Amino acid sequence: MTFELPPAGHHFSAEHEAFRAGVRAFVEREIASHVAAWDEAGSFPRGLYRKAAAIGLLGVGYPEALGGTPADVFMTLAAAEEIARAGSGGLQAGLGSHHIALPPIVAAGSAELQQRVVPPVLAGEKIAALAITEPGGGSDVAALRCTARRVGAEYVVDGEKTFITSGVRADFLTVAVRTDPSNKGPGGVSLLLVEGDRPGLERTVLAKTGWWASDTAHLRFSGVRVPAANLIGEEGAGFKAIMRNFNHERLMMAAMACSYAEACTAEALAWARERKTFGAALAERQVIRHKLVDMVTRYESARALVYDLAWRTEHRAGDADALVARTCMAKIAATQAMQFCADQAVQILGGMGFMRGTKSERLYREVKVMMIGGGSEEIMKDLAARKLAI
Repeated sequence: MTFELPPAGHHFSAEHEAFRAGVRAFVEREIASHVAAWDEAGSFPRGLYRKAAAIGLLGVGYPEALGGTPADVFMTLAAAEEIARAGSGGLQAGLGSHHIALPPIVAAGSAELQQRVVPPVLAGEKIAALAITEPGGGSDVAALRCTARRVGAEYVVDGEKTFITSGVRADFLTVAVRTDPSNKGPGGVSLLLVEGDRPGLERTVLAKTGWWASDTAHLRFSGVRVPAANLIGEEGAGFKAIMRNFNHERLMMAAMACSYAEACTAEALAWARERKTFGAALAERQVIRHKLVDMVTRYESARALVYDLAWRTEHRAGDADALVARTCMAKIAATQAMQFCADQAVQILGGMGFMRGTKSERLYREVKVMMIGGGSEEIMKDLAARKLAI
């Protein structure tokens, strides 16, 4: 069901493919047969972080000095695609929450902060989460209201965050805060590391339509004190760091969405070959074959856009505005492909598609978080239009 790109557009080397094979074996051995049970349990074992770290999965793309393995964007894509084969966005979001929490620390944090936080997370000993979204707003990051007042050698944090992936059990939280109350725009936003055991931090589990295996939290900060040394970068520089973070997150979400779409398609194809109606397999029905072709067309088209974007990002080809626009369009195309394939897969599976335990049913429930998380489709279209001067 997977089509190889032509040589001119193929960006995965033998090294990439060897790593991919290792991740695929790990997913088949440690994840695939457990995701349905973990989804029902609403969590997955904390020990999975250590197992993933042991094969170098958590540290891909991070500096060696911090316990990672330097790698290009295609290595991180290969890892994301293989984990997605298990068909559980909740598992993938929870296991990979550090990928949106650590980059600002690696890029702008002090050497002391980096050494204190990054190595134990990449070793699977600690869990990191990113806390930006607030009850009063999601995509409008510049309008956030959670504050951090400087009091001597500390910051005092007050406010709320919501929809935070790994927010319940995170040991480290990268939190977007307003450090300049007089500046209501992006210039007043900073990033601050808050340890999970700080007094005054209250965490509440949120119930969701999908991503059951990933803990999702509402956070309340009531006079939480953290050392001033926990400031990530400079005061007022948080908004730019968040925007850079979003670009990578959206690229990864687009790659994952394509693989989720492929997983739905593969399950639907296997069912169509096995299921017989009126004396013939579903796969022999033209209407079913056409559905499957449409599904493959959708995710392969979106994946080509994702790989093109990845190459442009890796080689910094094109101006910054054009890359942001392409990132928005790739996320839109990929998540729409996932939505289409999940819907068609459930239809092909019929009654089984409505039963819990199939990948298609689970991914059907998870489509919307992919279309909303990291920037809603509407926000993506508007941002792309601005960057393209439409």
